[in-house]
Amino acid sequence: MKSKLKRCITAIAAFAALASLGVSSAAAEGAPYESYNYDRWGDAIPSQAGYLPDRTVSGIDLGVGAFDSPDDIFFDSNGLLYIADTGNNRIVVTDKDFGGAERIYDRFTMPDGSETVLKQPMGVYVSAEKGLIYIADTENSRILVSDMEGNVQQVMTKPQTDVYDQKRTFLPQRVVADKAGNVYTVLGNITTGAAMFSPEGEFMGFYGANRVEPTAKIVSDHFRGLFMSDEKKANRKRTVPSGITSFDMDGEFIFTCTSSTTQKTDTVKKLNAAGKNIFADKELYFGDYKPIYDATQNKMFSPSMVDIDISEDGCINCLDFTTGRVFQYDEECNLLFITGAVAKQTGGFDHAAAVESCGDKLYVLDSSKDTITVFRETSFGSIVHEAASLYNDGYYEEALGPWQEVLKRDGNYRRAYVGVASALLRKGDYKGAMKYAKLADAGDIYNKAFEGRRREFLKENFTAIAALLVIGIGGLIVVGKYRKKRGTAVKTEKKEAEQL
Repeated sequence: MKSKLKRCITAIAAFAALASLGVSSAAAEGAPYESYNYDRWGDAIPSQAGYLPDRTVSGIDLGVGAFDSPDDIFFDSNGLLYIADTGNNRIVVTDKDFGGAERIYDRFTMPDGSETVLKQPMGVYVSAEKGLIYIADTENSRILVSDMEGNVQQVMTKPQTDVYDQKRTFLPQRVVADKAGNVYTVLGNITTGAAMFSPEGEFMGFYGANRVEPTAKIVSDHFRGLFMSDEKKANRKRTVPSGITSFDMDGEFIFTCTSSTTQKTDTVKKLNAAGKNIFADKELYFGDYKPIYDATQNKMFSPSMVDIDISEDGCINCLDFTTGRVFQYDEECNLLFITGAVAKQTGGFDHAAAVESCGDKLYVLDSSKDTITVFRETSFGSIVHEAASLYNDGYYEEALGPWQEVLKRDGNYRRAYVGVASALLRKGDYKGAMKYAKLADAGDIYNKAFEGRRREFLKENFTAIAALLVIGIGGLIVVGKYRKKRGTAVKTEKKEAEQL
């Protein structure tokens, strides 16, 4: 009862804070949705917007004709945006301000001098180290590696090996390459991870497969299988993990996501070179905390992450197809902002397909509307990102001022309480750190602050504590002697009584 009362008070306080500050909600500023975040109890509460929709751009705006079911976008190191215009069988290149088409890749020259065209390309990636364009040429069942002039340097097709099921077609949908030139591709009909190729184009196996969700049924089936005959084991239905839907590179790490609405583990992963998930042992949740109920279909919809982007400052942007929202997290997976919605207006989507960031803007591709929506960072978003960037770089004390400014603007912004608690802990203000850590429900920080406060208390009161210990020990000795003496006297009296 007390918990529910606190939550109600928190929600009312959030609305009151926004009203008293004269802050307009995202909806009031042109967005077709209300901005919200989550408190420490996991309840949605009103919050200031980190991004607001700025404009929507189509192929017609770029002077290249309407896009047709575009499926992927990618910013290269020079700030050029590559658009996989899937239905038009081309890659369109423009600048971040959409000043017009810089180039259109629809025909390529093969190593033997012949010409080739794309067929339903669904993914594009540009390597800053190699200066090459990697294209998931889906319906041609290949990956094209081309230079900037459209000359094909390499073609990767279905691996001819027992490791790859030869009954399955080769359907690349997303592609990235690391600094060494190794190529990774998401395959639409494969759930055993991304196919990995060497810089020479040789198939090296599968990388980063998702784990099977350990449900009660799976655990039960496992134990039942221990007592099955080999024939029954061979015929029973096997449980397979969900496949990777998309990924992005960030230095030495590859971040992946899955659009499966039933997969609870490995929704988002951070993989090192060995394919180990850095997030595996953390209790993380991506997307809305509670499933969304659609009254028109009488169904509950869970998050379905169709794309992931890592921004220049390390923020993780996850695009949820179910809600049409971008969930932005910092490097430690603390939720920063929720942007977008399923809606017809600017800032809303019919079929959210891809997300990219560049500078202080987010770009979201809608493959149904055939448009790209640009979201600009708000002043509130700028302060949060400044604080988060300082915090992630280890400048906790320097981040204290920005975090406190965030709390002045939004007193229910949980991430700011975590930041203030960390800064105060670093400064040695253990009492203050405990206070803010409790408000943020940050157990790890609270425990560290409590230990620090305990050491501090012992140091400050060492003389008094030592005196009390001496007095206490002395008292115990006196009591012990008294009890011993008293016991001896009692025994003597008892013995004399017996003699009488």
